[in-house]
Amino acid sequence: MKKFAVVLSGCGVFDGAEIHEATLSMYAIRKLGGTYDVFAPDIVQHHVVNHITGQEMPETRYVLAESARIARGKIQPLSRFNPEDYDALLFPGGFGAAKNLSSFAFDGPDCSVNEDVEKAITGMHAAGKPIGALCIAPVLLARVLGKGELTIGQDQGTAAAIENMGATHKTTGHGQVTVDRANKLFTTPCYMLDADIAQIGEGAENVVRAMMEGL
Repeated sequence: MKKFAVVLSGCGVFDGAEIHEATLSMYAIRKLGGTYDVFAPDIVQHHVVNHITGQEMPETRYVLAESARIARGKIQPLSRFNPEDYDALLFPGGFGAAKNLSSFAFDGPDCSVNEDVEKAITGMHAAGKPIGALCIAPVLLARVLGKGELTIGQDQGTAAAIENMGATHKTTGHGQVTVDRANKLFTTPCYMLDADIAQIGEGAENVVRAMMEGL
């Protein structure tokens, strides 16, 4: 069975990992015959957002502990990730990818990327292994690798930022996957489009299937 490493960025779309994308990605991996381990950086998350009001809350939370909610407690610090142990690497989206795994939400194409995230991406890329990203998470690949054909759907501003970081953007719709076979990058827009949960499930399954076909 092919073994995936799934990297989360917290718990909740506005300040962490997008829960539907994360859960349906893990479901797709198992449905299609793979296995997975879950990782997250052991860092303080940028801020905490009330998901009812959208307002910032005066709290401190931690990316690893929050991600453990989705992983049902079975999670490892991303600092322990070893590319040799896995066949593929997958990043669900959510604002956590742009606030915790990187500073893209604040700095755009001039953003920084968390050191452990960067090591995971460069390690898998150097090993010639597939890397997948959903929703906003492809910006991580653009910033770290500075190349590749990627998609975040149809948002012109984010697409322009991806191009500015050295990658090429391809416009896509619901469930579509952009495959860069030369660099083994697999991306799909998910909630970067006005999507429902069924369309998220379709996108997650399609990107996982494409990654497995690339193994």
